[in-house]
Amino acid sequence: MPVTAEVATKPVASLIGVTKKMGSKTLVSDLTLDIPPGQIFGFLGPNGAGKTTTIRMMVGLISISRGDILICGRSIKDHFEEAVANIGAIVENPEMYKFLTGYQNLRQYARMVKGVTKQRIDEVVELVGLGQRIHDKVKTYSLGMRQRLGVAQALLHRPKLLILDEPTNGLDPQGIRELRDYLRRLCQEEGTTVFVSSHLLSEMELMCDSVAIIQNGRLVDVKQLKTVGDAVLPVQETLFEVNDPEAALALIGRGAVKNGGISIEAGREEIAELNARLVAAGFKVYSIRALSRSLEDQFLEITGGEGIG
Repeated sequence: MPVTAEVATKPVASLIGVTKKMGSKTLVSDLTLDIPPGQIFGFLGPNGAGKTTTIRMMVGLISISRGDILICGRSIKDHFEEAVANIGAIVENPEMYKFLTGYQNLRQYARMVKGVTKQRIDEVVELVGLGQRIHDKVKTYSLGMRQRLGVAQALLHRPKLLILDEPTNGLDPQGIRELRDYLRRLCQEEGTTVFVSSHLLSEMELMCDSVAIIQNGRLVDVKQLKTVGDAVLPVQETLFEVNDPEAALALIGRGAVKNGGISIEAGREEIAELNARLVAAGFKVYSIRALSRSLEDQFLEITGGEGIG
């Protein structure tokens, strides 16, 4: 049966009015969020915002006080085993048998999951780039290699959703970049959706297609960082660097002179049309670039400058 557009765009996970209370304290309050398929979806928030609490509820480590979480349409509360069968996760640090080799660790995990073949183990080893070291003992692995082995383990059963809680903790810049590249390959080659929390804003901006920001246990905003599939780029502030900004502004009839050019709020198609108008009118257009604020700027504005964690 062919996959319909509706199925292809249906959220991999949906959090519906999720609330978590401990005594008189509310850790997560009425959190409603859809995680679209085929993306690396980031989860940001200040210290104590409820990120790890939310992830623990998503994987069934703690109960939900109110609301529900659907994974591929199955309720965590009512159909737990069916729901978590679609999840691979690393919460905090991956735990391994350090006296065994990486391959032996994967074989041991595979015994607990139906349908994981030797071919599948070899596939995930190749995907995370551990082929040269997979038969070495885990106690000889660097932190980055252990993190990659943890990702390989989480992928063995072909989950629809991979959940990673602070996966870049303790990694050096090379390890972070490698992890970012592996996660992108995972989305492209396996079609897996990745839900990742991190305190490194610059890395989240490079890694993620979209991010959700929470504060005091409540969702405050969702930001799209990259164009995914056939999604249409939103209207954004764009700078046209031209030889005569004042005259160009008079021709366009809106915007402002800024940084040696004219700044205009425009969508993708209109940017091309405006460029054509300027060139046809004899202006030299030296460059066209988006004047987007960094994720860090947006985060600090939304959260009032609170720290992250």
